Amino acid sequence: MDRLGAMEVFVRVVDEGSFAGAARALRLSAPSITRAVASLEDHLDTQLLTRTTRRLALTDSGRRYVEDCRRILAELDTAEAAATGAFVRAKGTLHVTAPVMFGQAHVLPVLGEFLDQHPAVDARTLFLDRIVHLIDEGMDVAIRIGHLPDSSLRAIRVGTVRSVVVAAPHYIEEHGPPLEPEDLLHHDIVAVSRSPAPTVKWDFGTRDAQGVTLEPRLCANTIATGLHAAESGWGVTRLLSYQVHEAIAAGRLVRVLANAERGPIPVHLVHPDARHVSAKVRAFLEFASAKLRLRLSTIAKAFP
Repeated sequence: MDRLGAMEVFVRVVDEGSFAGAARALRLSAPSITRAVASLEDHLDTQLLTRTTRRLALTDSGRRYVEDCRRILAELDTAEAAATGAFVRAKGTLHVTAPVMFGQAHVLPVLGEFLDQHPAVDARTLFLDRIVHLIDEGMDVAIRIGHLPDSSLRAIRVGTVRSVVVAAPHYIEEHGPPLEPEDLLHHDIVAVSRSPAPTVKWDFGTRDAQGVTLEPRLCANTIATGLHAAESGWGVTRLLSYQVHEAIAAGRLVRVLANAERGPIPVHLVHPDARHVSAKVRAFLEFASAKLRLRLSTIAKAFP
């Protein structure tokens, strides 16, 4: 195996966390994976990984080298893309990631329209309710909801959403609406959280900077579950405006505490800050940014 191939193997071993996982991912034999990493260590005359019966760990040299490998392999991909014309004509596979509900409701329709217009492009989606590392997980474009930390990613703002408190109309009729954030202490709370903690804290845009700490009657681990529970009248929940827009429009939920909401939350399209952006990514960013701005502006008008 040549050195570039060995570098690809080494990066995959790190990403998979095991030699066996890398072998499965690359469809190579386990001994060939072991030999590839050993050849790199022999060539560099240094140990890249420490191996125990339970886990692998990078040495200090290994941590530096794996980042260099990622950079070199990315530059090679860029050079090959340039040679095949991928920077001139939109073609190849586009990888897009987004939060689950936003991806299904808004990204997928836009992506479908884009593919209709670009027959030489196909797409792969990764819709997850967690931050996806674009480079490590092979993504071209991500939709990020929230204030962005400083990073090497390039961002295009496409709109805003709000964090809103909602409940079913029949729940409000029975229990009355909360008029101040502190009133939530006397209501049944449906929280959406994966945390095992027995309480949640909801912050508001009022003078009480500490927020309100609540004991949920129901804690749902998915947005869809929390939304369904609130629509069923199990209590008051807090979700993002795009998540409850249809339910409010259909009368299944009503908005409360609008006067106490925090400010708008930005939504961005982000992509790696590469020296050259491929035609497929450039075309999708231009197409999707316009479409998503229109979709988010429609939602924003319903949540002044």
